[in-house]
Amino acid sequence: MSPSKIRPAAVAGMFYPSDPADLRKMVARFLQDAHDIVKEIPVTPRAIIAPHAGYIYSGPVAAYAYSYVQSIKDTIRNVVLIGPSHRVPLWGLATSSADFFATPLGNIPINRALTEKINQLPFVTEMDQAHAMEHSLEVHLPFLQMTLNEFSLVPIVAGDASPEDINRLIETACDSSDTLLIVSSDLSHYHDYQTAKRMDQDTCHAIEALDIRGVDSQHACGYIPVRGLLAYAKQHHLHATTVDCRNSGDTAGPRDQVVGYGSYVFA
Repeated sequence: MSPSKIRPAAVAGMFYPSDPADLRKMVARFLQDAHDIVKEIPVTPRAIIAPHAGYIYSGPVAAYAYSYVQSIKDTIRNVVLIGPSHRVPLWGLATSSADFFATPLGNIPINRALTEKINQLPFVTEMDQAHAMEHSLEVHLPFLQMTLNEFSLVPIVAGDASPEDINRLIETACDSSDTLLIVSSDLSHYHDYQTAKRMDQDTCHAIEALDIRGVDSQHACGYIPVRGLLAYAKQHHLHATTVDCRNSGDTAGPRDQVVGYGSYVFA
C-alpha cells in the first residue's frame, strides 16, 4: 500500500498563524464575535461565499459565514470548496491528487471517490501545481476544522470556466444533503474606501438577485465560481443573503487602497 500523499500548508505563518494554539484562539475569537448573526437571520445554508485574504483583514468577515457552517456541523460530512487560481494560468477547473490537505490543526481527508467522479467532467483536470501555493482554498480550512465535526474535502481551483461549467460541477458534486458548497472570493480590490463600499454594495445586490452579469472581475476576484454558484442557485430556487460586507479599511489597514470582503449564505 502506497503512503498517503499530503498537500502541506503553504501560507501558514503568512495568511494565518502557524502555531496551532494561536490559530485556534484567533478563529474562536472571530466566531464568537459573529455568533449572534445566526439568531438574527436563521437559515440553514446549502452553500456559502466567504473571503480568502489574510486573517487580520478578512477573518472577521469570513466568520459570519462560518457561524452558519457551525450551526449545521452535525449534518455535514463533505465540503466542496472552489476558489480562484492566483498563481497558475488555468483552463477549466483543477482537482488535486492528494489524500490529505494539511493545516497547523491537522490533516483533512480528501474525498477521493467524489474527486474521481468530478475528474470525469471534460473541463476538469487533476493538477497539483494549481493547488501547491494557492491560498484561496487553504485559508478556509482552519475555519472548517473549527466549525465542523469529521468531514472530507473536495478542493477545486477555478481557472477560465463558464457559469454553465461550474453549475454542472456543482450538480455533480453536491447532490447529497450532507455536502456543503463553499465558494471563495474577495470583492473589489485597491480602491479608496468610499468607492470600494459602493462597488461592494452593488456586488451584494447582484448576488442577492442571483444576477450573474452583475458580478465581474472588477467586483470579485472569484467571480468565475461565484457566477457558477449563482446559476446553480437560480436553477434550484435558492435564496442568497448577505450576512456581512466590509473591507480592509474596516478590519485592518489604511483606507486609501482597500480590498472588499463579503459573506453570503444560500438556502
